[in-house]
Amino acid sequence: MDLPFSPRIRATGAPPIPAVRGWAARYQGGAGPVLDMTQAVPGYPPHADLLARLAAAAGDAKSAGYGPIEGEAALREALAADMARSYAARIGAGDIAITAGGNLAFTLAMMTLAGTGDAVMLPAPWYFNHRMTLEALGIPCRVLPCRAEDGFLPDPALAATLMQGVRAIVLVTPNNPTGAIYSPELIAQFAKLCRDHGAWLVLDETYRDFIPEAAGAPHGLFQDAAWRDHVVHLYSFSKAYCVPGHRVGAIAAGAGFQRELAKAIDTVQICPPRAPQIALAWGVEALRDWRAGNRAIMAARAEAFRAAMAPVNAWRIDALGTYFAYLRLPDGAGNSEVTAEALAVERGLLGLPGSFFGPGQERHLRLAFANAEEAVIAAVPGRLG
Repeated sequence: MDLPFSPRIRATGAPPIPAVRGWAARYQGGAGPVLDMTQAVPGYPPHADLLARLAAAAGDAKSAGYGPIEGEAALREALAADMARSYAARIGAGDIAITAGGNLAFTLAMMTLAGTGDAVMLPAPWYFNHRMTLEALGIPCRVLPCRAEDGFLPDPALAATLMQGVRAIVLVTPNNPTGAIYSPELIAQFAKLCRDHGAWLVLDETYRDFIPEAAGAPHGLFQDAAWRDHVVHLYSFSKAYCVPGHRVGAIAAGAGFQRELAKAIDTVQICPPRAPQIALAWGVEALRDWRAGNRAIMAARAEAFRAAMAPVNAWRIDALGTYFAYLRLPDGAGNSEVTAEALAVERGLLGLPGSFFGPGQERHLRLAFANAEEAVIAAVPGRLG
């Protein structure tokens, strides 16, 4: 007899990256080594001094015990100071809670914000784990379609027509899967829309460290003292510090939100992993120049990808930035999943089909070039054919 499972989990999509890597098991190697461009992982190791501090902290008996629910004070203070500098705003440690990774930061935020019957608006294409989280929690998703012709930028005017019953709007900038960077003006428009409708703006800036420094502050939301009443900010240390396996993320929000968030944190994680927090508290300030160097590496890889694809007529880059290229399939190709499977099985190129990122994305393929050196990037057009 088959016993039942949670209907919410059964309705949740399967993890996409293992599915695509499963296709690669059938690849015979005829086109050369597998080029895995499925996952957004840094293509270089953590700084040697950070690794040394991670090892020291992991070997210290003090870090084996429970820590504060909201995270280590030193890391909260360091991140608050870094954000205050980046956004030219007053942000303190009391605004920060540390989580076991960016995905859990999103899950905890949704647990804290959304009640029975509340919907959460996701621009499509969306980050698939955000959609999976809403499915698992039983939170209805209100789809905000974005168009390639608009650079995949969400339209606040269209969003305004979809606000009935919406508790929060989620924006990811720089975006996953498209790499698009939302302007300060666009973000401000969505913040006003949320204020006007009594909704929260949840702003995921996992990739903010890779925005060109010359662009200035990513937005001005934190310069308004009232931001704490309607904005929840999400961050991850995984990309900037090359430590995705250590699972450290953060939520910035006001005191009222933080009080309720503490209940969700204590229920789900008790406290974040302590050793990486201890090491990162040093690294936030000490590794600023190193992070800037990595930003330059990623910008160079983006340009290398654009240059490599320039002679390719059949495939079109619809969006490119930070870690990702979002390609439009050639005319006459099958849908995105059929095409991505064929590329994996026949040519050893692993990318994620657009259908994994929501409705209307069946003609796209996402390639994450962050972990690919320029020689690998140069080989992509040959694999695409």
